[in-house]
Amino acid sequence: MKLYTTFIMSFLFIVTNAQEPTITYVDTQIDVDGKFNEDVWNTLNSHSGFYNYAPTDVGLAENQSSVKMFHNGEYLYVSLTYNDTTSNTQVSSLKRDVPIGISDGFVMVLDTQNQEQNAYYFSVNSYSTQIDGIVERTNEGYDFTTSWNTIWKAKAFLNDNLKQYEIAIPLKSLNFNSDNSVFGVQFYVRDIKTNLWTILKNVKRNYRLFDLRFTEKFRVEDLPNSSASRFAVTPSVTVNNQNDVVNNTNETTIKPSLDVQYNVTSSLKLDATINPDFSQIDVDQQVTNLTRFSIFFPEQRNFFLENADLFSNLGVEGINPFYSRRIGAENPIQIGLKLSGNVLPKTRIGVLNVQTDNEDTNASQNYGALVAEQQLNKNFTATGFLINRQETDKFSFKNDYNRVTGININFKSDNNKWIGLANLGKSFNDNISGDNSFYNAGIWFNKRGFNWNAAIKNVGKNYITDVGFTPRLYNYDAINDVTIREGYTQTTIGTRYEKFYDNSKTLNSVRYLNYSNDTYFDESGDLNQSSHFFNGAVFFKDLSSIYYVYTQEYVNLKYGFAPLGNGNALEPDTYNFGIFKIGYNSANNQKFRYQLDAQKGNYYGGSRIAAGAYINYQLLPFANLQLNYDFNKIDLDLLGKKTFHLTRFTGEVFFNNRLNWTTYVQYNTQSDNFNINSRLQWEYKPLSYIYLVLSDNYNQDIIRKSWGLAFKMNYRFDF
Repeated sequence: MKLYTTFIMSFLFIVTNAQEPTITYVDTQIDVDGKFNEDVWNTLNSHSGFYNYAPTDVGLAENQSSVKMFHNGEYLYVSLTYNDTTSNTQVSSLKRDVPIGISDGFVMVLDTQNQEQNAYYFSVNSYSTQIDGIVERTNEGYDFTTSWNTIWKAKAFLNDNLKQYEIAIPLKSLNFNSDNSVFGVQFYVRDIKTNLWTILKNVKRNYRLFDLRFTEKFRVEDLPNSSASRFAVTPSVTVNNQNDVVNNTNETTIKPSLDVQYNVTSSLKLDATINPDFSQIDVDQQVTNLTRFSIFFPEQRNFFLENADLFSNLGVEGINPFYSRRIGAENPIQIGLKLSGNVLPKTRIGVLNVQTDNEDTNASQNYGALVAEQQLNKNFTATGFLINRQETDKFSFKNDYNRVTGININFKSDNNKWIGLANLGKSFNDNISGDNSFYNAGIWFNKRGFNWNAAIKNVGKNYITDVGFTPRLYNYDAINDVTIREGYTQTTIGTRYEKFYDNSKTLNSVRYLNYSNDTYFDESGDLNQSSHFFNGAVFFKDLSSIYYVYTQEYVNLKYGFAPLGNGNALEPDTYNFGIFKIGYNSANNQKFRYQLDAQKGNYYGGSRIAAGAYINYQLLPFANLQLNYDFNKIDLDLLGKKTFHLTRFTGEVFFNNRLNWTTYVQYNTQSDNFNINSRLQWEYKPLSYIYLVLSDNYNQDIIRKSWGLAFKMNYRFDF
């Protein structure tokens, strides 16, 4: 029977794909209800033959899906039917923009420029919850963010064993060019009940799930010369009351804001923000930092996220000349302008300018960025950039500036197994010259079950990036209370071997080896640090796993380091230390999910014991509860002992798809902070929100330091 079923599926797949995939033009409209009642659906070709992606990536999927698409010059309409084996369904959230990784649903990735650089991400779970975002190219692959939003329609309909989805995406929301009428499209179906991912265009699971090099190429029939001009205006007002208990002050402010989006062309967009307020943004997830350097936190503000890959991939991990979270960190933003998108089919630009106000002793600043990306051919892409930070006094520029310029070359092979990257940068600062360059060269090889990578980087001590993220340049000396800027050279190598057991009833795969090494040399060429990472794991059929991690560090400590925060610093010396970790992750398709780990080893001249736990209980579709706990006990002998506790509780209550209440409780003894953030969010109209946010801060002894209550309301006008 299985052989017969496979034969029929293969036959249908060949017949379905014998013709060029096309998104046809049909002059009609539909009611988006998931029921497919309109006659137009019966006239369209169906695209089927979905492949397995996970937990196995071998062969055609047993539970097949079929997709149909058309457009009417105003909307792109999509229908998808998934042939489930049960009428039951399962979701993890009813909150907009929570990815469907642990829900039933489907994802559509839409590369409207067909350049494999960035794409739109649309998905809907089986309770009709919408998720939209941007897939973007990173240096070694692809990633995505859900902070980009647009107005579109989606509806799921549970038709017994058939899971039916219907969506309508306004063409005016998409970045396309009528001279390039081919869209790269990929569909993914997620069945969390059986932990299945199935995919339209075959991709092996050693590649990123949203790898744009594997999209199906659809010709769009009668694509409009340009999308209808979109002019979206979103005014908002925030009333914010902040009470500083320590200094016994209380302040209430009323802050109006305005955001404007305008389609200069169908592929070039202008964003403007005036006096923005970001009080509704989720609080950062705190971490215990046992390193000597700063930790990276992702951008969450929507203004900086459209076409963000143009700005955020100008360097490499740990050495990036543009880190948008620097903007507005110390001074409030007065106005921001951003022009981004395609000016030619293979040419993208990004122009950004933000002016901040002065704040206490912090002078006002102007931040500018100019980026140009050119696809030289199918294998090579070049990017040039200029980043500027300059102090201002009203409308004049002062002679306090930092500028960074550079060029990047990206390579991807025809067989999609090789990726290469070369970077060259230079910074310019008032009264500082020399040792102001950065270069990097890296290569990645990837095939099923095996990959490796290698890179070399060099950073001069005066490669200063005021709007960037280069934490390792800055060495804090805890003994003398000074920060020393020092350049370095870094080499990186890594390899991974994983074997898949497709015919086993117990094992899914075994990661036999995952090794990486980062070695750092100081400006004199002396070894400064060498970090070794070893990892192995066993993945079972339900995708639960058991794993180990061993890290070994050699550190030639040149400056005093006080990791305990008690005033006692490690003396400059050479240190060898390592720690072993073992952990277990439960299957992620259960209502109760958990992860546990334990660690034991050395830390500089002392010892370290650590443990972690993650617990998630889903009372869906009504609520979702999560608890994270990390424990680190460090004993540095004469320098002292310290135990760091980090706890994060997240409680989400879903009244419906548009109204939810989320509460975060974080307790971090390393930063002496106990924080409560509770937010009621109501999307009363598509992309128009009312927020009520309570924030309460205490020290680790639960003595209140400050609290605040903010009300924010915006309304989106689309013209």
